[in-house]
Amino acid sequence: MGCPLTAPEPYSRLSLWHETAGTDWTPRPSLPGSSEADVTVVGAGYTGLWTAYYLAEARPDLRIVVLEAEVAGYGASGRNGGWCSALFPASLSTLADLQDREGALAQHRAMRETVDEVARVAAAEGIDAHLAKGGTIALARSRAQWQRARHEVDEARAWGRDETDVRLLDAGQATAILRGSHTRGATYTPDCAAIHPARLVRGLAEAVERRGVRIFERTPVTGIRSGRVSTPYGEVRSDTVIRATEGYTARLPGHGRALAPVYSLMIATEPLPKAIWDEIGLARRETFTDHRHLIIYGQRTADDRLVFGGRGAPYHLGSRIRPDFDRDPHVFARLYATLVELLPVLAGTRVTHAWGGALGIPRDWCASVGLDREAGLGWAGGYVGDGVSTTNLAGRTLRDLVLGHDTELTRLPWVGHRSPDWEREPLRWLGINAGLRAMTLADAEESLTRSRSLVARGVSPLLG
Repeated sequence: MGCPLTAPEPYSRLSLWHETAGTDWTPRPSLPGSSEADVTVVGAGYTGLWTAYYLAEARPDLRIVVLEAEVAGYGASGRNGGWCSALFPASLSTLADLQDREGALAQHRAMRETVDEVARVAAAEGIDAHLAKGGTIALARSRAQWQRARHEVDEARAWGRDETDVRLLDAGQATAILRGSHTRGATYTPDCAAIHPARLVRGLAEAVERRGVRIFERTPVTGIRSGRVSTPYGEVRSDTVIRATEGYTARLPGHGRALAPVYSLMIATEPLPKAIWDEIGLARRETFTDHRHLIIYGQRTADDRLVFGGRGAPYHLGSRIRPDFDRDPHVFARLYATLVELLPVLAGTRVTHAWGGALGIPRDWCASVGLDREAGLGWAGGYVGDGVSTTNLAGRTLRDLVLGHDTELTRLPWVGHRSPDWEREPLRWLGINAGLRAMTLADAEESLTRSRSLVARGVSPLLG
């Protein structure tokens, strides 16, 4: 993150993940004054740290500096849903439009391989991220959801993706994995690992430091331009500057319309007894969702809590980001009601933690990575909440771009893509919140009509 923030409380209390990361959250020293580097990375979340990690691994002689406004893992990298998946925010059709069919499929293969790459590095670096590759089950709990599930699998087959990639489950197969209410079936993919996100990001920060990378925390960035990064403590001059600020990008001067910060909120239950888990399932710690329009997501943690989150929190005028936006009692109440409706056995279960945070959404809902070699300015982001693995792919791609290597990664369709800017306010505020409300209405419409939503069809082109 590259912009000034003020934490409302100790870092360890920002989320369940922060509290249980098993790390010292005392900030590293701030930038001591003006400095020089070969590569300066703005933001010590997953994108910035993966980039620093792979660059330092490939070129130990490089002088790499990472600047962070708070502490490594403060933002979405430390407080997300813990899905390390092959999901990419743009569809294969969108990627094919950027390049061609083979390029789109190459991007999908790269995402699938990235799930295992994250696991490989965690093991190699001794990072106990509580990783369990159980895949993802997406329940279909209404006729309209079942139609979408079948369409998803049919579409996958049209792209040549077989059952080792994604498959359709009938009601019996689905409930054998997760016993959700009103289940008609599901889709399942093996390409996802449940993780403890804060343990991963904090372990990654330590790994890059072991390779000689300097991380300066509590160092907000006030400007980025060719060859230099400005902070209240001085400038860092370098050949290459990488912007890795994701949901906080709008705070950077000149980047206010690049990515819209939209909040996603989460709750976590107390550790649940074996009898409850026998009723729920998720024996292999599969991550889970369903085929509704307004996104929900969950996982079973290593200490047997159920962590559950979803969209629906409002976008704030002017892309504002404030610590008090992380907690919305009304959204938390809706999340709990949704969870109990999905898994009635959890009625009366105590919620011990509730939190949220901002994620970055580009105007065309397509993540991108790139480097303007002439200006020496690189970037990655716009993950729309699918960043745990995509950041790793971004870090490896930025390594190759910075080092001038022509590789399979640098030829993927998202490389060099430029999303259009968001509309000016108040159009941005009206459009994003209307879209969020439309998805809620679409789910309500399907509950009443038992048919696929006309509202969803109308707004889906605007929502990626």
